[in-house]
Amino acid sequence: MGLFERYLSVWVGLCIVVGILLGNLLPGAFQGIAKFEYAHVNLIVAILIWVMIYPMMVQIDFTAIKDVGRKPKGLVLTLVVNWLIKPFTMAALGWIFFKVLFVDWVDPQSASEYIAGMILLGVAPCTAMVFVWSQLTDGDPNYTLVQVSVNDIIMIFAFAPLAALLLGVTDIIVPWETLLLSVALYVVLPLVAGAFTRRRLERNGSNGQVGAFVSRLKPWSVIGLLATVVLLFGFQAEKIINEPVVILLIAIPLLIQTYGIFAIAYGAAKAMKLPHNIAAPACLIGTSNFFELAVAVAISLFGLNSGAALATVVGVLVEVPVMLSLVAIVNRTGHWFEYDPTDTCGR
Repeated sequence: MGLFERYLSVWVGLCIVVGILLGNLLPGAFQGIAKFEYAHVNLIVAILIWVMIYPMMVQIDFTAIKDVGRKPKGLVLTLVVNWLIKPFTMAALGWIFFKVLFVDWVDPQSASEYIAGMILLGVAPCTAMVFVWSQLTDGDPNYTLVQVSVNDIIMIFAFAPLAALLLGVTDIIVPWETLLLSVALYVVLPLVAGAFTRRRLERNGSNGQVGAFVSRLKPWSVIGLLATVVLLFGFQAEKIINEPVVILLIAIPLLIQTYGIFAIAYGAAKAMKLPHNIAAPACLIGTSNFFELAVAVAISLFGLNSGAALATVVGVLVEVPVMLSLVAIVNRTGHWFEYDPTDTCGR
C-alpha cells in the first residue's frame, strides 16, 4: 500500500475539516460548484467519483464474470440485506429514536420528516462508492460488478413501492432522470471505458500491463475520493456549524443502523463460509447508501429545506468516515474467512 492508502483515514479526516472550513470561509465558491448539476446529480462530484471508479473497472475481467453464477451465496446475502432487512431496520430505528427517545427534543413535524429521510436512505442501496470499498478490501471486482448491477435492476422496480410502503404515502414519483443518470455516470460509462482500456492493454502487451496501469492510476483514485469529501462537507458546512445538535441527533440512529447492518451481514457471511474477497463487498454494499437518489426524492417530496432532505444529507456526511472504519475492520479480520483459490485480486 502506498502512503495515501496507508493513512487514508487521516487524509479523510483532514479533508472533512478542510471542507467545513472552506465551506464557511468561501460559501459562494461552493454554491457555484453546487449549481453544476443535472437531475440533482452534481456533475463535478460525478467526475470525481468517475476518477475513483475507473481504475477499478479496468481490473474487471469479463471472461471471469460467467463464473459468478457458481458462487451465488454472496449475491443472495447482498440482496437479502439490501431489500428484506435494511429498509425495515432503518424505519424501525427512525421511529424509536424520533418518536420515543428524542421526542422531547424534536417537534413532531420535524421528527416525521427526519424518519422519512432515514427511510429514503434505507431503500436506496449504494451504486458508486461500492467499487471504492471493494477495492480497499481487495474484493473480487467481477463479483462486485454483478452485485451492483443486480441491485440497480431491482432498485428500478422496488424503490418506489418499498418507499411508499414505509413512508405511508402512495404518490411517490421516482426521479428517473436522477436514477438513470447516476447509473450511467457511475457504472455504465466507467465500465465501458475500463473494458476498452483493458482490452487495449491486453492486446498490445503482456498480462502485467493491466496491473502496472492500475497501479499508476491508484493515487488519482484516492485523490478523487479526498476531493469528493472536501466538496460534500463544503456544500453542507453552514448547516454543520449552524445546526450541530440536529446533525448529531440524526447521526446517532444512522450510525447504529450502519454498524448494525454490517454486523448482521458480516456475521451471516462468516456463517455461510464465504471467501473474504466475496464477503467483503457483499457486506459493504448492504451497508452504504445511494445518497443522490435519496436526496433527490426527499427534496421532491418534502422540499429543499425539509427535515427529510437534511436527514439524507447527514447520511452523506457520515458515510465516508464510517465506511472507512468498516473497511479497516474487514481488512483486519480477513483471517476469519476462507481463502478462495480463484481469487482474482491475488489475496
